[in-house]
Formats: sequence, C-alpha cells, structure tokens
Amino acid sequence: MIKAFIFDVFGTCVDWRTSVAREVAAVLPQVDALAFADAWRAEYDPAMARVREGNRGYIALDDLHLENLKTVAARFGVVAPDNLNAAWERLDPWSDVTSGLSRLKQKAIIAPCSNGSIALMTRLARYAGLPSDCILGAEIARDYKPKPAVYLAACAALRLDPSEVMMVAAHNGDLHAARATGLKTGFIPRPTEYGPAQTTDLSADADWDVIAHDFNDLADKV
Repeated sequence: MIKAFIFDVFGTCVDWRTSVAREVAAVLPQVDALAFADAWRAEYDPAMARVREGNRGYIALDDLHLENLKTVAARFGVVAPDNLNAAWERLDPWSDVTSGLSRLKQKAIIAPCSNGSIALMTRLARYAGLPSDCILGAEIARDYKPKPAVYLAACAALRLDPSEVMMVAAHNGDLHAARATGLKTGFIPRPTEYGPAQTTDLSADADWDVIAHDFNDLADKV
C-alpha cells in the first residue's frame, strides 16, 4: 500500500520553459527569451553535479540559479537584474496538476521531492496552487537528485519504508534512481517540457509501477 506520493516539480508539475521565458521577456526584451530560458536551464545539472561530486559543499538551488543567471546573461551580452532569479518561483502548472495532486492527497501523503530549496518550493506552491502536506527533497538531504540520499531522506522524514513511498516524475532517470533505493515509481510524460523539439523522456523506458497520461490518470490507476 502506498502511504506517500513524492513528486518531481520542474517539468513534472510545472512548465518551467515558457514561464521563465515570459519573465525574461519582461525584463530583457532585447534577447530571445526562450533561448535564454533554455540556456539558463542547461546550467542547472552541471551546477548541481559539482555538489553531487563533492567539488563544493551543498548550496541551495536558489543560489545556483543566481550564479547561472549571471553566467548566461554574460554569454548573451546583457546584465540581468538579480530579482529575475525569482522567475523560478512563478512557474505555471500543467493543466492536470492541481486537480490530480488534490485527488492523490485524498489517498495518501503528498510532498514535492525536488532539487529546489524549501523556500523556493514554498513560494512556487503558493504561486501555482500546488497542494502538499510538507516539502521534502534536496535541502533536507543536503544533496541533489539523483543521489540516493535525497530519496531516502524523504522516506526517513515521513518515517516510512521506501517500499511505502512512490516517486512520481516525468524523467526516467529520476525514477531509475528512486527505484534503486527501493521506492515505487510512477511515470507521467511531459513531451513538451523542453519545447516542440524535445527528444528525451517522451515515454517510459522501463516497467514503472504506474505509467499514466497525467496526474489525474495516475490518481485513477492507484
């Protein structure tokens, strides 16, 4: 029996690409906003990798995003205001998310298990209307997914065995890591997360415990 659903946020729950581009266009009208958003996001994993690999101590994603913003702005030949970093707190949810998460919340505990900080996830949840019982993820583990410690820290915080927890994500890599630590897995595709030319994570690449069209379908299937 699943006693908790923990879920990825960026991409799985919210459309970061067009939301960030909207914020970029408002303050940097001289740049290609979608290209800027893509470039900013492209710095995300390399920045976290330096933490995961032990090359620097844990730094909250808010601060990594700000460092990456300065890097990308310099590449585009512009100066971006620091407050543009708050774009990551104003991401629009996919249309099924609020209703689907609300339905899952009637069945079990629900919580984000994101690489975002507690502050970032709190503000984003308020903006996007994401229901949750608590906030889990990178900050309580002091590390970044897909390190096993992040998934295990979420289970430990809830005092649940990993087998009682389902990780839900639109990214197969996230689910492979969660399954390796003993969690159940649920896949929801987001085929336009990276735009119309997306080539990754278009479908499940393993026999995940649940493969659903969206969060409402997931709620039906569990």
